[in-house]
Amino acid sequence: MSKKDSKNDKSGLTRRQFINATALAGLAGTTGLGAGLIPAAHAKTKHPKGTVGPGELDEYYGFWSGGHSGEVRILGVPSMRELMRIPVFNIDSATGWGITNESKEILKGGGGPYLNGDAHHPHMSMTDGRYDGKYVFINDKANTRVARIRCDIMKTDKVISIPNVQAIHGLRVQKVPHTKYVFCNAEFRIPHPNDGRDINDPSKYLTMFNAIDAEKMEVAWQVIVDGNLDNTDADYKGKYACSTCYNSEGAVDLPGTMRNERDWAVVFNIPRIEDAVKAGKFTTLGDSKVPIVDGRHGSEYTMYIPVPKSPHGLNTSPDGKYFVANGKLSPTVTIIDIDKIDDWFDGKLKDERDVVVGEPELGLGPLHTAFDGRGNAYTTLFIDSQIAKWNVADAIKAYQGKKVNYIRQKLDVMYQPGHNHTTMGETRDADGKWLVSLCKFAKDRFLPVGPLHPENDQLIDISGDTMKLVHDGPTFAEPHDCIIVHRSKMKPLKIWKRNDPFYAKTTAMAKKDGIVLEKDNKVVRHGNKVHVYMTSIAPNFGMTDFTVKLGDEVTVVVTNLDQIEDVTHGFTMTNHGVVMEIGPQQTSSVTFIADKPGVQWFYCQWFCHALHMEMRGRMLVEV
Repeated sequence: MSKKDSKNDKSGLTRRQFINATALAGLAGTTGLGAGLIPAAHAKTKHPKGTVGPGELDEYYGFWSGGHSGEVRILGVPSMRELMRIPVFNIDSATGWGITNESKEILKGGGGPYLNGDAHHPHMSMTDGRYDGKYVFINDKANTRVARIRCDIMKTDKVISIPNVQAIHGLRVQKVPHTKYVFCNAEFRIPHPNDGRDINDPSKYLTMFNAIDAEKMEVAWQVIVDGNLDNTDADYKGKYACSTCYNSEGAVDLPGTMRNERDWAVVFNIPRIEDAVKAGKFTTLGDSKVPIVDGRHGSEYTMYIPVPKSPHGLNTSPDGKYFVANGKLSPTVTIIDIDKIDDWFDGKLKDERDVVVGEPELGLGPLHTAFDGRGNAYTTLFIDSQIAKWNVADAIKAYQGKKVNYIRQKLDVMYQPGHNHTTMGETRDADGKWLVSLCKFAKDRFLPVGPLHPENDQLIDISGDTMKLVHDGPTFAEPHDCIIVHRSKMKPLKIWKRNDPFYAKTTAMAKKDGIVLEKDNKVVRHGNKVHVYMTSIAPNFGMTDFTVKLGDEVTVVVTNLDQIEDVTHGFTMTNHGVVMEIGPQQTSSVTFIADKPGVQWFYCQWFCHALHMEMRGRMLVEV
């Protein structure tokens, strides 16, 4: 164990040592530490590239969206091993997310209650264009929400609903000087007021670009746009965000949205918008007090760059020079020179297309582009089921009329890739080692499992001159997007801090009841509301039985006193739909109605000890 690890593990023991010691002690009738400590051994073995051996750690954390499962998943890269699932918008039976009082309080911030989410775009907060390991933000397209995950505990700590709009889709963070804002696109256009009077008049529909204060988790301002917003990204100056925008036709049917040969990439001038808000040059809608700036065609706050056709992905090159808009219904991507955007806003350019410096033709269905930090770009071709590797500088030369082949390679992937991401590729630190292709279909790649197939995440080695496919990874509903973060950027806790704000409301309730969470095992009654406080330390709950009356509202608060990393306890009340996770040094609470008379057993559902099966107790329900 490292010295750093020992600071978090006050006993100085690994979990392996702890379990062996307490198993022997438990069999001897005590919970004290005993002999028989077995040190962990990790063999260092060389493996083929792309594999991580037993006992070895991945170089990168991958944060994967769970799509319509409503969660975020953590994978190790390059092993592609799933390490953890972070429930966000979904109900999770393992941790009690959506069941515990703490999680319900967080989800309440997003309106609802909703039992589903459609999580698309996870992105980490940055400082000076580099990941800072503080937060990951994720959108919920289904219910127009945005959530924030704390990376020290890998738990969702805020969920908010975005007013005045429907269906938050593309989401990215402000890169410099730090993540002051989270930028997110509302995709679907709706009338205002949306009270039924204008449902058949699409000319009165609109949608908005949204900026969220990343620390307060409040909507700072909104910008009305023309068309339907899709994906977005930010520059490395802190000055511009750019979003793809389809349906320039303003239609509500499929044929109508495909008439025009060009739609837009919309640039948002952040300082100008902030100045307008400070000067009071905004409106509000309905009950919302969020400032709204009009950014439709002709606005001083926006720029509409015509790009072909129904553009989808929007990506910023790690050198900060270019936005790349991906055509979807065009075989091209559009390279936008960010410095030239300055010239347009300063009045030095008359035509918005003057900022376009390249439009390479790559193949059918370009959706998203990633970068390796060496001047190369990698674009998913959905219809062709390929990744196209191309050189940005050469594509610009070709646009200038020079005869140059900008395509370096095309690699078949299986099948229909959507997002792709390179290691650290959305930051200044793009290192060009690995690329992940998130394929929407798997078809024949895995054992058949019925009509509903898994999807396919494919790992590609891009460290050399040619792309090499090294791994297939089946995954479930739906790996929409991901980011890949070097492990040096991450500082997750091994055990909880006792003063963590995550359970501050529960701590306040205990203080009001005169309870010291770290030592008290007591029942406090307030009429038909019963608060049950107990501690846990493997393999015992501090209270093995408590008595309530039929129909009581019971709140159980458990504080895990174990100080060994990975010794997580749980609390499950049988036949009451009650479950929660309690990590080492964490406090968790859950509230339910005692609606069944007699003996109701509760138990620890997280395996914690050799005597784990004996870690249980009774709720005695009197009639």
